[in-house]
Amino acid sequence: MAPRLSSLASNLSTETAFTVLAEARALKAKGKDVVELEIGDSPFPSTTHAKLAGIEAIAKNVTGYCPSLGLPELRQAAADMMGREFGVKVGPENVVVASGAKPFETYFAEVFLEPGDGVLIFSPHFPTYTPNLDRRGVRAVFAPLTDANQFRPTAAAVEHFLATDPKPRGVFLNFPHNPTGGVAEEEDLKAIADVVRGTDVVVFSDEPYCHMIWEGRHETILAQPGMLNQTMAAYTFSKSYSMSGWRIGFAVAHPEVVTAIGKLINTSMSCSPPFVQLAAAAALNHDRTQRDHYMDLFRRKVHLLADGLAKIEGITVQRPKGTFYVFPNVQDICRRLGITSHGLALYTLQGADDDFGVACLGGECFGEAGRGFLRFSCAEPDDRIEQALEFLPEAWSRTDRVDAFVKANPHFRLKD
Repeated sequence: MAPRLSSLASNLSTETAFTVLAEARALKAKGKDVVELEIGDSPFPSTTHAKLAGIEAIAKNVTGYCPSLGLPELRQAAADMMGREFGVKVGPENVVVASGAKPFETYFAEVFLEPGDGVLIFSPHFPTYTPNLDRRGVRAVFAPLTDANQFRPTAAAVEHFLATDPKPRGVFLNFPHNPTGGVAEEEDLKAIADVVRGTDVVVFSDEPYCHMIWEGRHETILAQPGMLNQTMAAYTFSKSYSMSGWRIGFAVAHPEVVTAIGKLINTSMSCSPPFVQLAAAAALNHDRTQRDHYMDLFRRKVHLLADGLAKIEGITVQRPKGTFYVFPNVQDICRRLGITSHGLALYTLQGADDDFGVACLGGECFGEAGRGFLRFSCAEPDDRIEQALEFLPEAWSRTDRVDAFVKANPHFRLKD
C-alpha cells in the first residue's frame, strides 16, 4: 500500500524545463542528437575568481556552519554591487543569503502573506511562483503581458488588482522577464511604485537576469523612493557568473524583513555553504570583466536565434531586450498543424526525426497567457543554434509525422 501524501504534495506543480531536460538527456543517452534549448543554464564555466575562492575555502576547511543570514563578506559585497551597478544604496543589514533566487519566493510568502491573500502575477510567468504561493494558501491573480506592449508590466493592471481583489497583498515582478525576454523600463516601475507606495501591498522583485540587458540598463523598483520598505528583490549567481550548480543567491530588503528571513533559514536549511558564499563574494568583487564578456557572448546568441527564427514562415518574433530566451509566436504553425504549442515543442524533440531533435518549451508551461508561443534558451554553442534553426522548418513541414505524433498524444491536439 502506497503512503498517503498531503494534498499539497499530491498537487504541487513543478518547473517543466527540468522534465523536458530529463527527456532530452534520456534520448541523448539512447544515441539521439539533441540540441538543448529548453533549460535556462549557462554553457560557460563558472567565473575564474569564484572557482579559485571556492577551492581555496575547501582546502582551508571552511566547511562548517555559518550565520543563517550569510557571511559578512558576501553580504557586504552584494550591498556594494547594488549601489555600484543599480544605484540602490543599501548596507549588509539589507542582504540575506540563500541557495539561489528561487527560495526567496517561499520566504516572501512566509514572511508577508496569509491564507486567502491575493498576489498579482504578470503572465506568462515563471512556473514556480504559483506552487510557492500554494504552500501558504495564497491566491494567484494573473494580468497578461502582451507582445504588442513588448511584454512590459503596466501600472493599470496593478491599479485594477488593488481596486477589485478582496484581499490584495502582493505583486510579483520578474524583469528582465522569463520566458518572454521583456524588460520593465524605469517609467513602468515608477508608475507601479506610485500605485503601491504607502499601501499594504508588498512587491517581490525577481531579478536573476539583472546583467542580461541588451538594450538600455537594468532598472529595479528598489531604486524608486520608499520602495525598499515594501520590496524584497532576489538575485542569483546562476546566470551572471555561470554558477547554477553552486546554488547561491541573495535578497535585498528592509532589515526587519532580512531578520525574519534569517529565522526561516535557521529553522529550515540552517545556512548556505560557507565555501560557496566565499566563491560568490569573489565573483562580485573580482569577476565583473569576465561576467560582462559572458554577457556579450549571450547577446550574440540571442540575436542569432531571434533573427534566425524571424526568417521561418509562420513565426513572428521580436528580439528580446533581456535574458537569454527567445519567445516566438507560433500560433499560425500550431493552427496549420492542429497541435498545441507545447505539443509542437515535444514533437520537435521526440517525433520530428529519429536521429535528431531540438528541445524547447511550449509557452503554456508558463501559464495560459503563454499558449501559442515557444520558449527557446540560447545555452548552446552558436553552431548548434544554427543547426536547430535549419532543422525547425523541415521538422514542421513533416505533416505525416505531426499527425502520427498527435494521434499517439491526443492531449496535444489543438481544439477549435
